[in-house]
Amino acid sequence: MSDRKKPDADLRNYYTVFWELGLLVTLVICIIAVRVDITGAETEEYVLEEQEIVEMEEIIQTRQIETPPPPPRPPVPVEVPNDEIIEDVDIDISADLDFGSTLDMPPPPPPAEDEEEEDFFVVVEDMPELIGGLEGLQKKIRYPEMARRAGIEGRVYIQFIVNEQGQVENPQVVRGIGGGADEEALRVVSQAQFKPGMQRGRPVRVQYSLPIFFRLQN
Repeated sequence: MSDRKKPDADLRNYYTVFWELGLLVTLVICIIAVRVDITGAETEEYVLEEQEIVEMEEIIQTRQIETPPPPPRPPVPVEVPNDEIIEDVDIDISADLDFGSTLDMPPPPPPAEDEEEEDFFVVVEDMPELIGGLEGLQKKIRYPEMARRAGIEGRVYIQFIVNEQGQVENPQVVRGIGGGADEEALRVVSQAQFKPGMQRGRPVRVQYSLPIFFRLQN
């Protein structure tokens, strides 16, 4: 222990020498490593294949010329043998005419029947008016027993002619519901009285229609 305390035994005195010596050895090793040729004796050569050259051709746009179709060929006449034998017909023309005898003539056609022109208007300046209104007409209806039992309800449309005196002519059922309601509607409308329609200041015949309602009271 006493020897370590001597100045000659202190390693720090040789620190600079050891550091320079190590640096020198490292430098020599680096120079040798750079100088040494570590490549192989033979080197492989890579030859690149030449790329095929593709030439682009310019496409010229063409236009198709439409040619008209050829005309149809004319039909070829085909000869057909005619085996039909035409017999000679003897026509007896008598020159003796009896002007005094009566000629047999066909009966004249029947005279054409003239279509009857409609003697009524559909639309006039002043349409007919129901006296008492539709409500008053409805009060005259007696609900048919058959329709009541069957539970039939609905509307019956009656079409008719209102003459110059305001009376109903030729009433007809346009759309009915059955069960006796159609007949009852005809009966009530036939007894209706109208104020006649007027055209140019005078009464005319006018075609008219009315709906008659049938509803059961719960």
